[in-house]
Amino acid sequence: METTADDTTPLVQVESLSRRYGDTLAVNQLNFTLKKGEVLGFLGPNGAGKSTSMQMITGNLAPTTGQITINGFDIIDCPIQAKSCIGYLPENPPVYRELTVDEYLTYCARLHRIPSAELKEALITAKQLCGLEDESKRLIGNLSKGFQQRVGIAQALIHQPPLVILDEPTVGLDPIQVREIRKLIQSLGKDRSVILSTHILPEVQATCDQVQIIQKGELIYNASIEELNQRGQGNNLTAAFKTPPDLAELSKLAGVNHVSVIDHSRFNIQFENEDFAEILVQQAVSSNWGLFELIPQNSSLEEIFVELTTTDNSDQEAQENAA
Repeated sequence: METTADDTTPLVQVESLSRRYGDTLAVNQLNFTLKKGEVLGFLGPNGAGKSTSMQMITGNLAPTTGQITINGFDIIDCPIQAKSCIGYLPENPPVYRELTVDEYLTYCARLHRIPSAELKEALITAKQLCGLEDESKRLIGNLSKGFQQRVGIAQALIHQPPLVILDEPTVGLDPIQVREIRKLIQSLGKDRSVILSTHILPEVQATCDQVQIIQKGELIYNASIEELNQRGQGNNLTAAFKTPPDLAELSKLAGVNHVSVIDHSRFNIQFENEDFAEILVQQAVSSNWGLFELIPQNSSLEEIFVELTTTDNSDQEAQENAA
């Protein structure tokens, strides 16, 4: 018999997960784990397989192959126990506009079989977490888009699940509402695990501990947000000289991969040695180049995302052409 996960067991375990629609392979051999207390950013371009993956993880879509374990429960063998550990906000929040906030959350609490004696406390806790205390008696249809999204998140939290899955939670919100929802997601990650499915890259940097990128149904990148930021601090710098050297002279320096001219005094240099900046300074001094500017060039998450997804496409096309 399945048991709930202890502190050393991953809260979510996804193994060899695949889903076919006829001849189309929407998700291909997806593997990952999520620990308790982590916020995972699940990234990918439109059509990459994010929503299909989320539907399988939440038990709304059966996988063609593979296994999903939530808090120690197999989602196929023990669906009731596994799903009781999940709070889910789909891309379009399942709210009833003709109900008040309290009426709707009460309905959701009863769906989750929360005992009547605990119902009032469950509503108070969910509303406090989502900043809805002053909206209890208001019709959902009269709320702003941002507050309707909060109601959607509150229904996902009403039964206090250890795992919350949010699919594109800030789509259609204005910048102030986006900031508020991001703060809410960060606060959720303190007490439970969160999977955030999105294609909005700054959202991942602002809220997540871990990031995964899916492309054409396959996981192509999996790292902590710290590792991602370090990747952004790539081996690339701009150097400016009062007496600039020839392009060939710079290219001959140890560790240089590529040099390009920005203007008559500035160069962009890509390198592979960690101590290249020191090498460049020493050479500039000995050769009287008059180095007066040395600026590391960092890549944004957007640039890294494009690099990873376009590289993946290029490699795949090359393999297909070779075949």
